[in-house]
Amino acid sequence: MGPAKCMMVRKVQMSRRMLRAFGIFLVLLIGCVSVASAQEENIDALEMYRSGDREGAIRVTLSEIDVNPNNIDSYVVLGWALNAAGRHAEAIDYGLQALQVNRFESRILQIIAEAHYDLGNTVEALEYLEKYVQVAPTGSFVDWVYLAMGEIFLRLGEYHRADIALSTSVYHNNRVASRWGRLGFAREQLEEWQYALEAYERALQLDPNLGDAIRGKQRVQAQMEG
Repeated sequence: MGPAKCMMVRKVQMSRRMLRAFGIFLVLLIGCVSVASAQEENIDALEMYRSGDREGAIRVTLSEIDVNPNNIDSYVVLGWALNAAGRHAEAIDYGLQALQVNRFESRILQIIAEAHYDLGNTVEALEYLEKYVQVAPTGSFVDWVYLAMGEIFLRLGEYHRADIALSTSVYHNNRVASRWGRLGFAREQLEEWQYALEAYERALQLDPNLGDAIRGKQRVQAQMEG
């Protein structure tokens, strides 16, 4: 083989190596773009939900789940948006799908619990509220979880359990006047007048115009004076 032919062979081999390298570069680039796009869509869905665009968030997260059925964050934003839109049955359906991906995801347990709670499904709501507490005893939604438990126990007339649940709720978040008012009401039903009065007074410290607490305090004071 002459020098010219050898040179030509080397050039062809170099060209093939360059093409292969360029091909690998393109694959990596496309992969990075895809990941970035998916992350951007997820951020957009969350921003849509936070800005009140529930239907937009639902649309985007459903598209994300079509692409990646194991994307638990997409299920979470979808569940939040569905509950906010009053589409509780759908929130339950997609929540159950999400639990197939991760049965210990506390955010999904809270979503399903909230959906059942708003639908008035007492037994099912309590089931998922209790599961949340087991999985995330100090989770970011735990104050709401105990509030929901307390409200359910009030509906059922189980005032001791309501007192415990609502006391735990205000322990985790003591800045909401209405929760102190509901705790006062539970204690009032138990005829624990002094403790009920303390809860009502705490509610009125946070919101002096809270009607339920004003009337509750008046009822309790009448009992204590009579």
